[in-house]
Amino acid sequence: MLILGIESSCDETGVALVEAAGDAMPRLVSHALHSQTAMHAAYGGVVPELASRDHIRRVLPLTQAVLSESGRELAEVDTVAFTRGPGLAGALLVGAGVACALAAALGKPVLGVHHLEGHLLSPFLSEDPPEFPFVALLVSGGHTQLMRVSGVGRYELLGETIDDAAGEAFDKCAKLMGLPYPGGPWLAKLAAEGDPAAFRLPRPLLHNGDLDFSFAGLKTAVLTQARKLGDALESRKADLAASTQAAIVEVLLKKSLRALDGAGLDRLVVAGGVGANLELRRQLNAECASRGIRVHYPELHLCTDNGAMIAMAAAMRLQANVESASERYAFDVRPRWPLDALQAPAL
Repeated sequence: MLILGIESSCDETGVALVEAAGDAMPRLVSHALHSQTAMHAAYGGVVPELASRDHIRRVLPLTQAVLSESGRELAEVDTVAFTRGPGLAGALLVGAGVACALAAALGKPVLGVHHLEGHLLSPFLSEDPPEFPFVALLVSGGHTQLMRVSGVGRYELLGETIDDAAGEAFDKCAKLMGLPYPGGPWLAKLAAEGDPAAFRLPRPLLHNGDLDFSFAGLKTAVLTQARKLGDALESRKADLAASTQAAIVEVLLKKSLRALDGAGLDRLVVAGGVGANLELRRQLNAECASRGIRVHYPELHLCTDNGAMIAMAAAMRLQANVESASERYAFDVRPRWPLDALQAPAL
């Protein structure tokens, strides 16, 4: 079974081929990705209309590139998968429209995939795939969630952000410091040169006993500190970046460990763009190793939005018989779509 996956939820256009055979773990055959970062940098953030227009330009050339690299023909594709949501409505419609048009032309079925499920299952593409059950820390774009994952389509929400997500906190705090767009990676790079204990910044909801997150207060604290520094901010920027990263990482680390303890599990999956943060990985690896906990991540190049995770999620849903692909091509998209609403039938 050869699955073509198309991702277009925000500012990356991704296309991939994943092959599944029997009960064996599906494998990535080929993938291609285009990031719109340079285009949106001039505006300091994603412009939805521009994102949609760029997806239109990129998706078919990327599909051709994936097929060419894999040595496969479009006619060999058995199922076309696409990101149905959540995401930007216009951007989602591009991927859904192209996927359904291709499938209809080929006479093959389509499958709409949940974007966050794609991230959640992306570590199964790595050389060290996890096993069910596990706790998942999803830190992708505007989402920060802790989930108990018992199997494909069996997700229990343990905690989530009540305001800004971790990725938003990285980006917004970086913008307050005058760092380029997108700010998160720039802040992490600058933090490596600073002192994480230089400024006492809040760790919101760290000691409230539950598994919810809040990072809006941290953003306000960084703004206040930057204003206090005034002209001295430039010379202390690395310290402020390091202190900001330390606050975010500590909250993510301790909440994840609390979730593992509460669930009685010893396996953690970390997925999404912030999962590429090297300091987060370093601290999680060290703390989990001391407790006998296994940690799994997607490969670094698959942490951002990509077509491989969409094709993989589709393959795993089909293998697990929790969903069937459809030959109904009247598509729709779901810009808002809670992951815990995506439940497999009870066994």
